Amino acid sequence: MGKLFGTDGIRGRANLYPITCEVALKIGQAVGMFTQKTDHKSVVIGKDTRESSDMLESALAAGIASVGVDVLLAGIIPTPGVAYLSSCLDGVGAGIVISASHNPWGDNGIKIFRQGGVKLSDAQEEEIESQILGNENVPRERSGRISIISDSLNIYSRFLLDKFPFWKQDPRLKIIIDASNGAASEVCRLVFNKELFNVQFIHNRPNGVNINDNCGSQHTQDLQDQVLKGKADIGLAFDGDADRLIAIDEKGIPITGDRILVVCAKFAKEKNRLKNNMVVSTIMSNIGLTKALESLDIIHLQSDVGDRKVLEEMGRSGAVIGGEDSGHMIFGGDHTTGDGMLSALKLLEVMAETGKPLSELASIMVVYPQVLMNVEVDASRPDYNQIIPISKVIREVEDRLAGIGRVLIRYSGTQPLLRVMVEGPDKAETQAFCEEICDAIKENI
Repeated sequence: MGKLFGTDGIRGRANLYPITCEVALKIGQAVGMFTQKTDHKSVVIGKDTRESSDMLESALAAGIASVGVDVLLAGIIPTPGVAYLSSCLDGVGAGIVISASHNPWGDNGIKIFRQGGVKLSDAQEEEIESQILGNENVPRERSGRISIISDSLNIYSRFLLDKFPFWKQDPRLKIIIDASNGAASEVCRLVFNKELFNVQFIHNRPNGVNINDNCGSQHTQDLQDQVLKGKADIGLAFDGDADRLIAIDEKGIPITGDRILVVCAKFAKEKNRLKNNMVVSTIMSNIGLTKALESLDIIHLQSDVGDRKVLEEMGRSGAVIGGEDSGHMIFGGDHTTGDGMLSALKLLEVMAETGKPLSELASIMVVYPQVLMNVEVDASRPDYNQIIPISKVIREVEDRLAGIGRVLIRYSGTQPLLRVMVEGPDKAETQAFCEEICDAIKENI
C-alpha cells in the first residue's frame, strides 16, 4: 500500500494528517487532474453525517475547482449513491465520498470512484497519490464551478426501486430500519417508503457526533429488541455510509453477510439469474458458507480480504454475486459496488416472493463457531510457517480439524498484528485451538 491509501481509500482521525483540509485540497487537485486526463469535466462529491464532513467537502471542492474542473455536490448520500451518480451523470469523470464508514464519529475518510462508479485500481491510486505527495505544478488557466445536485437522493432512490416489483405485495412486509445516524438517514425514507412497506425507522436523526454510536450494522442490539417488541418480519441495519447491511430475523437473530449471500444466491439460481453459477466471498468467510453453497451445487470462489478484492475476482470469473460476512455485498448485474440498501431490497424480494420468514430462509447455512484473536508482533513480520514450534502447532490443529474446520493466519494490513482465525464445529474446542496457536506465536515471535 502507498503512504495514503489503505484498503478502502484514505482514512484517519479528522483534522489530523492525512485527514486535514490541506491534504484534502491536494486530493481534490489530484482527482481533478485525473479527471481531465479522461476528457471529463466534473467530479461528484458526497458525504456522510460526521461534523468534519462539511469541512473536508469544502477543501476537496476548492481543490477540484482550482484545476479547472467543475464540482457537483450531492450532499449527504450513501457511498453507493455517489458511485451511481458517477456512472449516470453526463461529463462526470470521478466521484468522491467523504466517510469513515463504520468508524466512530471522530474519524473520517476519502474514497474515490472513477468514471462509471468503479473503485480505483492500484495503479490509479498510485498515480493520484504521487500527485498528492509530489511537488508537481497544477494547471491554473481557469477555475471550475461548484454547484449542488438538488435531487441526488431522488435519482439514487429511483435507481434502486426501479429494479423491484414491490407494489405487488399484499400484505406489506413489516420492517424496522436502523440508519446508524448516517448517510442513509434521509434516503432510506424514500427507498423503504410507507406506500410499499409497513416500516419504522430508528437511529435516523444525525447530529454530527452520533453516527455509528451504539447503532447500525456494528451494534445491532437495539434493532434486535425493536424487531421483537414490534413483531416485525425483519430488521435492517446499515453502517455510516450505508454500503453494508446486517439483517435481523423475526426471532431477533442477526443474519450477517455470508448467510444473506446464500439466501440471495439460492433464489437467483432458482430464477436462472445466477450467471456462471458462482458466488465470490473472501478467505474470512465462514466455512458454513462453503458447505451451504456445495449443497446447492453452486461454485464458491474466494478472494483476499476487502470488497474491492471481491469485485476484482467477480470481474475475472464472471460471477454476479459476491461479498463479505461484514455486510458488504455486491450484485454485479445491478450495481458497480457494494450497496447496503440494494442488498436489503434483494433480501426483501426473496421474502416477498417465497412467503417464507427470514429465519427459515437463512437456516440453509449452518454458522460454524469462529474465533478470531490478534497477537501483537514486531515490524519485521517473519514468516511464521518457517518457525518450527509455530508451524508444528498449526499443522496439529489443522489435522484435528480436517474436513470439519479450518485455520487462517495473516498479518494485518494496517497494524503490527498477526490475526489468527480458527473455525470448527465446537465453540469451546475452537477457542482452545485458537489460544494454542496464539500462545505458540507469542512464545516464538
